[in-house]
Amino acid sequence: MKTKVSVVTGGLGYVGQSLSYMLQEQGHFVVAIDNRGVDSQVLNLTVLRGDIQQRSLWQHLFSQYEVEAIYHCAGLIVVSESVRDPAPYFQQNVVAGIGMLDAIREYATDIPLIFSSSAAVYGTPLQVPVGESAAKQPLSPYGITKWQFEEILQAYSHAYGMPWVALRYFNVAGRVGPVNERHQPETHLLPRVAQAVLDNVPPIIYGSDYPTPDGTAIRDYIHMKDLTAAHFLAWNYLRTGGESRAFNVGSGHGHSVLEVIQGFERILGRDVPVVFSDRRAGDPAVLVAAIDEAVATLNYVPHHSHQIDSMVQDAWDSCRA
Repeated sequence: MKTKVSVVTGGLGYVGQSLSYMLQEQGHFVVAIDNRGVDSQVLNLTVLRGDIQQRSLWQHLFSQYEVEAIYHCAGLIVVSESVRDPAPYFQQNVVAGIGMLDAIREYATDIPLIFSSSAAVYGTPLQVPVGESAAKQPLSPYGITKWQFEEILQAYSHAYGMPWVALRYFNVAGRVGPVNERHQPETHLLPRVAQAVLDNVPPIIYGSDYPTPDGTAIRDYIHMKDLTAAHFLAWNYLRTGGESRAFNVGSGHGHSVLEVIQGFERILGRDVPVVFSDRRAGDPAVLVAAIDEAVATLNYVPHHSHQIDSMVQDAWDSCRA
């Protein structure tokens, strides 16, 4: 009898490792797929090194295990980089993803697939909070690739019966277990600020002239504990017959960049001076999730995402680890 396994693509990334850790904590056997030469922060994690579109990799998986879920977290994620150099984003986020789907459907078409999508599919929304039915007007090639892959999943579901949920992440922060947030390059606000403070230099704030109360961009921050929980809920929803579709996952409220800086000042007990720079390409002024559909349909509740200070504390602890 084959061992049941949950597969996490991009399994050595920030989300992938956090999800792998939480799956293990829930008693699931996890196989992480990643093509990078980085070490796992999760103990006893089985890692397959390779590209997600390699048919031999999926052949090995299906010959050795009973795959009960696929969490597709692999992909390139830096918005500004995607504007400067879009080619790798279309290759990795779209073309490689299609190759993965084609490899999977050689063996099974009924495995729930949960996709790491993004609020970047909305671009600058006409209404905030933004709901799932809002216009898709991504401002960056990164956002375009996320929306394109959702559309591909929809087409594959219709043609081949492959079930999926796309979770449109808003701004992920915080940590679970031993997994620290580490990106190369690091573009996420909280770890950037934490590292700047640790290096005793003022953090750079991109944009001070947004049409917001304090002039800085407003984002919806979701704690990693809530994000990983949303993945479990999406898997359970699909395996009990839920319709393939997308859900927003955020906290349902926003914090400006300067409010995040104030969170650091509360945690550290001192002022954090900043340096302002120009806006980054592809960044909307305000992006806050309407989470009513995830709450009603998935029973999603963002228990850990309402206080920015806890995520700031996690970022500070991760930076010093």
